Amino acid sequence: MIDHLVYAVPDLAAAMDELERDWGVRPAPGGKHEGRGSHNALLSLGDGPYLELIARDPEQVNVDIANHPFQLAGLVRPTLRTWAAKAPGIADRVARARAAGYDPGTPLAMTRALPNGAGVLHWQLTRSDGANQVGDGVVPFLIDWGGTPHPATTSPAGAKLVSLRLEHPNPGPVRDALGALEETVEVTQGPVPALFAVIDTPNGRRELR
Repeated sequence: MIDHLVYAVPDLAAAMDELERDWGVRPAPGGKHEGRGSHNALLSLGDGPYLELIARDPEQVNVDIANHPFQLAGLVRPTLRTWAAKAPGIADRVARARAAGYDPGTPLAMTRALPNGAGVLHWQLTRSDGANQVGDGVVPFLIDWGGTPHPATTSPAGAKLVSLRLEHPNPGPVRDALGALEETVEVTQGPVPALFAVIDTPNGRRELR
């Protein structure tokens, strides 16, 4: 089940403004990923998922952004980079995926400070070197919010995710990885790895890619 879509953008404020103009709803600032060089903004996509806009944080100057998992260094245009799958009880979910032939990586504890000192969010996600090489971003990472309120319930509403479609030059291994992760998302053959999300907004239907 889709937890959220990761939309990498060159400039967070500019992307928030553009989305508000085009969609008719404005994402809310999410906060900073301290030590990782990024910050984000969030928008609910209906009952369950949300959209994360993520960009390089210009205030974090002593961070090697080249190693950011969402490839923010040198980004010149907004790109639907990857997605996360809901995984409550993430350790068991990882074990099942490994038993089925795909290793999503070891769960890592993560935090993000909310704006204006409003608190800190805590969650776990999977990421390890090479863990997503099967899909080049098309295969999701797993995320477990534990007792933290899910961002889809606390972010601005008004948009709704209609569908998510994946493309990859070699879709067979992608389908196998998705099966091991217990995810059912359409995968078709395409020239490059890509994600296509159809979203209903107050200003009509839009597609992110």
